[in-house]
Amino acid sequence: MTHRTIKGTHDILPEDSVRWQELERVIYDVAASYGYNEIRTPIFENTNLFSRSIGEYTDIVSKEMYSWEDRSGGSLTLRPELTAPVARAYIQHNLGSKSPLQRMYYIGPLFRRERPQKGRQRQFHQFGIEAFGSEFPEQDAEIIAVGNTIFSELGLKDISLKLNSLGSSTCRNKYTKALKDYLTPHKDSLSATSQKRLESNPLRILETKNPEEQKLIADAPSITDFWTADDKEHFSTVQNLLNGLNIPYELDHQMVRGLDYYTRTTFEFISGNLGAQDAICGGGRYDGLVETLGGKPTPAIGFAAGMERILLSMDISKDDAKINTVYLINLVESASGQALFIANELRELGCYVIMDTLRRSLKAQLRDANRIGAVKAVIIGEDELKNKTVQIKDLSSGEQEEIVMNDLVKHFTV
Repeated sequence: MTHRTIKGTHDILPEDSVRWQELERVIYDVAASYGYNEIRTPIFENTNLFSRSIGEYTDIVSKEMYSWEDRSGGSLTLRPELTAPVARAYIQHNLGSKSPLQRMYYIGPLFRRERPQKGRQRQFHQFGIEAFGSEFPEQDAEIIAVGNTIFSELGLKDISLKLNSLGSSTCRNKYTKALKDYLTPHKDSLSATSQKRLESNPLRILETKNPEEQKLIADAPSITDFWTADDKEHFSTVQNLLNGLNIPYELDHQMVRGLDYYTRTTFEFISGNLGAQDAICGGGRYDGLVETLGGKPTPAIGFAAGMERILLSMDISKDDAKINTVYLINLVESASGQALFIANELRELGCYVIMDTLRRSLKAQLRDANRIGAVKAVIIGEDELKNKTVQIKDLSSGEQEEIVMNDLVKHFTV
């Protein structure tokens, strides 16, 4: 029997991992530059954490979670998203008492039983940024700026930002009722999925891809008619701050996001390179989430971004990380110890050093050096060992020079 990956999962092979590392490096660097610290939470949590936070009638909770009964009789779930676990950690460890403003980010795998497709798997990876403690619009602008900076540093092209406000919980509740009242007479014209959402979460119908339903929604009440004066002021300030940061955006008052906990500012970063599944990042305010989970009332905002989708939009050569790669070729068995010592010296200078341990021929090792994208080869043969020298071959130009072995470190330092 040959074992294979489970449907909806995939291996990240060594030849692909360099792109993941580059993505993660940018996330680490940008998040730190904004004052955000990494948090890591367990892979699984109590099931009710997600049903209470995400919403019992959302697709994630009702269809997509991997849950099972623990031996103790409780229900556990592989995490389908990470905002709720981070909020749980914020409450459990009383992080609000340590600092009135907590800035955190995460990177990790998530699990949803969806139909596998391009950029969307059953085990997938996200990074996210979360800020707890500030109710003010400058926090909204900062969160969006972090995402914009990350995507800019990654060199993503054709990225756009969609922006909306769902208003306060009072506003959202009134709008939900008005939307339901508008759609109910047209219930028979809705798809089976939208009919179900009409009862459980009417706002989700606004994001339908069905052309007939889109025509119907065009005349539906607008969320803007239900904003309070405070909602309007908050959202206007967010827009002004983004304008000041030169971050372009498009207002989309039908964008509601799929999770029940969002309030006020919501947003998505869209890639023009991904077809129908074009959102690479989505987020917004969730000022009521911490209280819903048993904590003190705490305003919060954040986003999550799909790493597989971002990688589909990234243009990173697998050779980018090989710029300092040196291939050390030792053709003399008795010089193995000396070769290992030289390799470590070059690594201390910041070089990536690959040393052949198969005792292959010079030709085979040079072929391997070119395959992995090494820049230079350091060659030790019988004559070099006797003369205490090494040959240095530039693998792009083919030029080769002989230097004294003791000058090798100096050569790579210059």
